Amino acid sequence: MPNTPDDDRRITAVRALAIDMVQQANSGHPGLPLGAAPLAYTLFTRHLVHDPRDPHWFNRDRFILSAGHGSALLYALLYLSGYDLSLDDLRAFRQFESRTPGHPEFGFTPGVDVTTGPLGQGLANAVGFAIAESHLAARYNRAQRIVDHYTYVLCSDGDLMEGVTSEASSLAGHLGLGKLIALYDDNHISLAGPTAVAFSEDVLQRYEAYGWHVARVERADANDVEAIDRAIREAQSVTDRPSIIAVCTTIGYGSPLADTFKAHGEPLGAENVAKTKAALHWDEPAFGVPRDILDWWRENGARHRTTHATWRKTFATWQEAEPQLAATFERIRTGGLPTDIAWPTFTEENGSIASREAGGLVMNAVATQFPELVGGSADLDPSTKTYLKGAGDYTPQTPEGRNIHFGVREHAMMAAVNGIALHGGTLPFGATFFNFVDYCKPAIRLAALSKLRSIFIFTHDSVFLGEDGPTHQPIEQLAGLRATPNLTTIRPADSVETLAAWRYLLEGDRGASALVLSRQKLPFLGARQVDIGRGAYVLHEPSQPPQMIFIATGSEVSLALAAAKQLAEQRIAARVVSMPSMELFAAQDAAYRESVLPPSVTARVSIEAAATLGWHRWVGDHGLTIGIDHFGMSAPAAAIANALGLTPEAIVKQSLDLLTRTTMREPSTV
Repeated sequence: MPNTPDDDRRITAVRALAIDMVQQANSGHPGLPLGAAPLAYTLFTRHLVHDPRDPHWFNRDRFILSAGHGSALLYALLYLSGYDLSLDDLRAFRQFESRTPGHPEFGFTPGVDVTTGPLGQGLANAVGFAIAESHLAARYNRAQRIVDHYTYVLCSDGDLMEGVTSEASSLAGHLGLGKLIALYDDNHISLAGPTAVAFSEDVLQRYEAYGWHVARVERADANDVEAIDRAIREAQSVTDRPSIIAVCTTIGYGSPLADTFKAHGEPLGAENVAKTKAALHWDEPAFGVPRDILDWWRENGARHRTTHATWRKTFATWQEAEPQLAATFERIRTGGLPTDIAWPTFTEENGSIASREAGGLVMNAVATQFPELVGGSADLDPSTKTYLKGAGDYTPQTPEGRNIHFGVREHAMMAAVNGIALHGGTLPFGATFFNFVDYCKPAIRLAALSKLRSIFIFTHDSVFLGEDGPTHQPIEQLAGLRATPNLTTIRPADSVETLAAWRYLLEGDRGASALVLSRQKLPFLGARQVDIGRGAYVLHEPSQPPQMIFIATGSEVSLALAAAKQLAEQRIAARVVSMPSMELFAAQDAAYRESVLPPSVTARVSIEAAATLGWHRWVGDHGLTIGIDHFGMSAPAAAIANALGLTPEAIVKQSLDLLTRTTMREPSTV
């Protein structure tokens, strides 16, 4: 059945606003909004449960624009629906400090549920959203259903070419995420030309093999609201599998550039904008929306206020019926802490263990008090020590389980962790070997950009994992993580620092964080109070004023202590500083930094079994950086240490040479 004239006018309002935004900015992507407006209109006006007055309503449906380059479509929908966006915000599309940036950014624009742009990440995030919804529903729903919503994602050909979506979609099918519905903007055009030049597979057959429900809306019906509506309703009726609906749209619909790659990623131009509006029978000025259309959109945006109000009543009834459960839910939702946390204690007797093992002991000691802690590893639980004992496995049959088996899918795992974090109600983690951080980096970067409370755990943190060789030995990874804004990287020196790191991460919203842990046993460095939030502290102070300072992280801190002891036998006083987090130390005031690294002591030595990049900030221009600026080797750990000069004796020799050279030099600054 053809659209009503009113439907067509309301869809055209979306299209017109989108191309006006792109034209005003002289930058952007008009093709997707023109082609996908009917499917977005159908979703927003007939299915999406949301309340523009409360963009953070917990039980709203989530909408992820994985094809983030089509952001003008989303901003038009949000404005028309009544979110806190003005026409001036739309006019400022892609401008400095605009609330309508070039790609959607979580926290900038009301109604944007996730930062998208790098293709594939949004769909993988959506898998995390759907995991969170089903997990929380199983944990908290009783007679009243307080968690019960869909996750919708609009994705493109480009999204489905990216490898991360293959991993994520395989996982979603395996987990039977029936509340996940993907709308595939299947327009057969990419930025450089027809998709046929590089992408000829049958996408829906692939998704059938993943275990998804699949449907197609043919090109002849791609503007038909009723046809799209039927496909979405059918997908909603399939509760044991995720769904993907391929809508065969026309990129740049209505424009002279329709169905060509030229409509993808550049403004239409003033002349083509005029021709497009004429073809769509739209004679409004730029950013003009007739009052009757705007009023209808605003009324539609308000239609779920009753749904929201009913949910609040249901929630209140649930709180009365389940007071303990409700108290836990509210604590987690608002970021509160449990009372009387039973932190473990490490001593000389039990503390000489690998930091990965210490991390697992801490996680399991506090897991019952932090039921929000959920996550898993890339098929590496026995190695990363991150399995939460007694917490159950997350499966289609037991979605209340807290251990998620992501499989060997690091790309998708960390993106899904971000989606879980964004959903709210949990504190998610993902774990793998540190060298595989390269597979995780896009998701880590987006977590940092969005300031998400995602915990990324990396074990097997150095060349000292030994015989697995250079393919598994991280060298440059620490420097890469430390270069990422908004990311806190922590590399503990022993079990005490590992405990302190977990306390720091669990006792507040620290944003995105990476916890880097050893495979090999680390000596217990003494009972002490460690404030990880300071980033670095004096671990060993000689009896005489220090002549030199060793600065180290992780397993190399014990090397620094051993070297300082040998120097003491030669009556050379060396302070040892443990620096588990460069970023946190850099954030301290100058007085604290200078108390740890006094400018008067210019003989400074950094020791880390990784790239030396970044260490000169702390050792000064005349200091010594002991590290590894080349790939590792396959050998037992002791042989590697000898070959690379990572022994107390080799460090002492280099340090004595440094001390001789720096005796008369000027003080450094921190």
